[in-house]
Amino acid sequence: MTHEAPAPLAAGGELTHRLAQTCLGLGFDDLSDADIEQLEKLLLDHLGVASRGCRTPWAAALTRWAEPYRGSGGATVLGSDILASAAGAAFVNASAAHGLELDDTHDESVSHPGAPVIAAALALAQQHGLSGRALLPAIAAGYETIGRIGAATGADAVIVRGFHPTSLFSGFGVAAAAAHLLGLSAQQLCHAWGLCLSMAGGSMQFSQESSGTTVKRLHSGYGALHGVMAAELAALGIDGPLQAFDGSYGLCRNFGSAPDIRRLLKDGGEPLEIHRISFKPYPCCRLFHSTLDALRQVTDDFSLAPAEIAAIRVGGPAIMVSQHMIRRPASVMAAQYSLPYTLAAALLHGPAALSGFSPEAMADADLLALAERVQAQEDAQMEASFPAHFGSWVELTTGAGARRRAEVLDSLGTPANPMSAQALVEKFDQLHADLPPAASGRQLQAAIATLKNDTAIGPLLALLQSPPSDSDNEE
Repeated sequence: MTHEAPAPLAAGGELTHRLAQTCLGLGFDDLSDADIEQLEKLLLDHLGVASRGCRTPWAAALTRWAEPYRGSGGATVLGSDILASAAGAAFVNASAAHGLELDDTHDESVSHPGAPVIAAALALAQQHGLSGRALLPAIAAGYETIGRIGAATGADAVIVRGFHPTSLFSGFGVAAAAAHLLGLSAQQLCHAWGLCLSMAGGSMQFSQESSGTTVKRLHSGYGALHGVMAAELAALGIDGPLQAFDGSYGLCRNFGSAPDIRRLLKDGGEPLEIHRISFKPYPCCRLFHSTLDALRQVTDDFSLAPAEIAAIRVGGPAIMVSQHMIRRPASVMAAQYSLPYTLAAALLHGPAALSGFSPEAMADADLLALAERVQAQEDAQMEASFPAHFGSWVELTTGAGARRRAEVLDSLGTPANPMSAQALVEKFDQLHADLPPAASGRQLQAAIATLKNDTAIGPLLALLQSPPSDSDNEE
């Protein structure tokens, strides 16, 4: 039997190369005031979740992994006094930032770009003594890459095929940010993307099991590590295929079911992908945020006593039913990915409380009984709008038989319903309320605002270097 390779999606990698030129051509002077303001918000949010996330047991384990590499570079491993290589620090810090389910989301690519891209960009900028004016456009280039390749590949199809978009796409975004900081050419960035193509993956199997789920935290770290490594190797002359996105066996065709390759390009008037980011007020899967907002409405701001709730029915995208209905999670990650558990935890602890995902909460018979009252079904309208919108509806039935229903298409934190910079300052302070951080949210925000004045990266990271205490434990 003869098998022929499929035709490439574009001639000679033209679209891949044009995307590389676009990303590397984005300089600080090309950023508008609105772009800089958004980048400052992204940095504030990232550093808040990363500095709390580095106190989790899984991040502590990664810090121990990094210990033998102490002194291998000049990049800070958050929550420690270790200076390691940029790739090593990026791996640990990106995993920490992804470790609380509070990091930002690019909805159309169904991925979390901030954790890998910002962690890697900060590590490389610190390693090479680069300033804020170099850092900001590099971060923008990373987000731009992830947004465009996610749209071109079709992230919803990627998930159905069993791949986690954050792991799959983030290495390419990190490579773009790294290439920007390292001064690579467009050709070298294409080689770096070609190297990333052979590293790309990330199974959704974690969504099907109640334990063994820590790997999901590492999916962001894998992207950070692979992207930095690919850019550094390309800078040394190691080449990779030049048609990483539009080739016969490129990303879009290998992982997409109906790729729209033209989405790699944009019209000149379209905003940067950094403006298509959703911030997360709740420490759970992004898919549940609209559900929690709807639940807030039908419970009168969570004032309805759980004992009065007979049943909760939820309608949303198909993956809500196929990947998020484990009722007895045995790990924090599985709990944060469980729709029934998350709604029950929100009712008993509040939607923003990390305590709802503690071992004690997961053993709470009342919480587990409440989770049993939650059912989910695919809603055709919500499925059709996904992933542009992560919408859902909630129908609550009381013990007396009354029904309350609310529908939310764009949850709090989305571009259509944004969180302010002040809300992100408050998010930082709430995350660190029981800890002795080296800085407040307001102080961190002020330090980030100096980056556009060409300041160094090290002093910003030093603000967060309050070592974890022995009592820190998110498990």
